[in-house]
Amino acid sequence: MKTWENVTVEVDADRIAWVTLNRPHKRNAMSPALNNDMVEVLNELEVDEGAGVIVLTGAGDSWSAGMDLKEFFREVDSLPPAAAMQARRSAGQWQWRMLMNYVKPTIAMVNGWCFGGAFVPLASCDLAVAADEATFGLSEINWGIIPGGNVTRAVAALISQRDALYYIMSGKTFDGKKAAEMRLVNESVPLARLRERTREIALDLADKNPVVLRTAKTAFKYVQDMPWDTADDYLMAKSAQSRLQDTSGGRSKGLTQFLDEKSYKPGLSNYRRDD
Repeated sequence: MKTWENVTVEVDADRIAWVTLNRPHKRNAMSPALNNDMVEVLNELEVDEGAGVIVLTGAGDSWSAGMDLKEFFREVDSLPPAAAMQARRSAGQWQWRMLMNYVKPTIAMVNGWCFGGAFVPLASCDLAVAADEATFGLSEINWGIIPGGNVTRAVAALISQRDALYYIMSGKTFDGKKAAEMRLVNESVPLARLRERTREIALDLADKNPVVLRTAKTAFKYVQDMPWDTADDYLMAKSAQSRLQDTSGGRSKGLTQFLDEKSYKPGLSNYRRDD
């Protein structure tokens, strides 16, 4: 795999791809160059059979401080219209268009500062684990702008109106424990245990049937806004699609191991995949 200037990638023996935003001197603020790197990284990992689960984190003491104010805002604003549009498109491309619909499971491992624009990739990842010591903030109100660039949309997708408006309107910060309490992240653990806990979750996901896992998460995201009748038809179609695409015959294996061999108990373990 190639290397990138603003992102590091490590794919370990357990098929976990550790993707690290690597601008610690800027608290991993997202510049146009970093955004372009992330588009390439996600494209490569999506087709890399050695990578089963993607973990997104940040170098140093930050996850990401959001968009780089100088390089993304001031410098992009001075570009010709077409070039400025391209820079903005690259940001949205990886931060939500790709991550939100990614083929493989994604986990945000929030190790430190997470501000503003960083809420978009955070919300777009399937799961999120934060350090208790992490600091979150929607500080835009303090310097005279609103949380744009789909930041407000990301917040609205995950936490309640009361909590969202309090932090958007006040600009106050909160820690990982509060983020977990508000369900912005799945859980919060001490920083010293963050990688270990994230790895536990990633290993569990890597052990699942990848076709069914992909279909299950995609189905959930689409049915949220559907009427019940429409959702029922859609889920029946997705179930059929999953069985067709799963050439390993996972459904048949699971039923055989449960009904005939008595070697598998749903809810307590995974069926034996042998692939």
